[in-house]
Amino acid sequence: MPADLAVIGLGHLGLPLAQAAVTAGIQTVGYDTDPRPVAALAAGHTPVEGPLTASDVRRMLARGFRPTTSPAELGRVRTAVLCAPTPLRADHTPDLTALGEAARALAARLRPHTTVLLASPAPPGTTEGLLRTLLEEGSGLRAGRDFHLAYAPSRLDPGNRTHGPANTPQVIGGLTPACTESAAAFHGRLTDKVVRARGPREAEMAGLLETTFRHVNIALVNEMAVLCHDLGVDIWDVIRCAETKPFGFQAFRPGPGVGGHGVPLAPGHPLRLAGLAQEINNRMPEYVIQRCTTLLNEHGKSARAARVLLLGVTYKPDLADQERSPATEIAQRLMDLGAAVSYHDPYVPGWRVRERPVPRADSLYEAAANADLTVLLQHHRTYDLQGLAVKAQLLLDTRGASPAGAAYRL
Repeated sequence: MPADLAVIGLGHLGLPLAQAAVTAGIQTVGYDTDPRPVAALAAGHTPVEGPLTASDVRRMLARGFRPTTSPAELGRVRTAVLCAPTPLRADHTPDLTALGEAARALAARLRPHTTVLLASPAPPGTTEGLLRTLLEEGSGLRAGRDFHLAYAPSRLDPGNRTHGPANTPQVIGGLTPACTESAAAFHGRLTDKVVRARGPREAEMAGLLETTFRHVNIALVNEMAVLCHDLGVDIWDVIRCAETKPFGFQAFRPGPGVGGHGVPLAPGHPLRLAGLAQEINNRMPEYVIQRCTTLLNEHGKSARAARVLLLGVTYKPDLADQERSPATEIAQRLMDLGAAVSYHDPYVPGWRVRERPVPRADSLYEAAANADLTVLLQHHRTYDLQGLAVKAQLLLDTRGASPAGAAYRL
């Protein structure tokens, strides 16, 4: 059965886009080469780390959403949006392998007049370079003449209850003016405002700028947090005061590290400030360990054989997504010190570190009372930090979410 839209890649980008499209009345097929999320979605369940709930999925299915592993479906749509994952490698460059595979699958079935958009985080030049080449070589068609090609950086913020697809402006950068208008016509069905960039590279760079802005500002406030602790200053009160300024300041808050799916660096074109921000943010898990060992020592305990409970192991609050969460490195470092690590997270039923399962606390308050040290790494709404502070022997709050004086804060 033909559909208006194919969303290629049913992960953290593709599923919310498919949900927005289905809600707008667009006949949508979701394609993924991995049969596991497809089977889960078809059965009315959400994938393990998906941003949607099971009820969200059931509503999508009721409105005609069709998840599939059949690439034949890609040749029956008017618009295709590539949402393939582009995770960072160890050298902090994006891995475009999945994007290449998705492009080849689409190219083999690409029809004239189709509008193709890339939404995955990608370095500037990817749309005009890698993607265009793979689509043209695999289809025999020419971008800008036979089919429309554009970049539309994802601005989805999973878990955000204020800004969703409908009220978040969408940037579009097409290979030609006609490509831009075709892509804008599609996204105009999903959002109240479409912003037209000069071209794909400008749209790609806008996405990179937005991600880098986040990383740089988090790095700044992380470094300030370390300085404030050394000086005996309450960083959380500093931020509370500073954010009352109505111009020239935007509040960011420190934490144990930076997770997520964004690409903060442009391969081959290093930005000195972005690189420094990455270094600072990458040091935060080590700083958390330093604070942990100091707290234990101050209370006559050693990290070796200490029972440490980690609260919240996802990268965002109230979501199951663990992409590049600092919790993994923190757990590894604690284990290297000889600590006995356990965890609690209402969104993560099972957690493995170094391919070994980490014990999960069933009774949160009992586990906090028995642990030598409890560390809040992610503040889920279900956590009663006032109550936890009373139960825990020692509580280190890396998110500044606990009431003042109730816990040790980063």
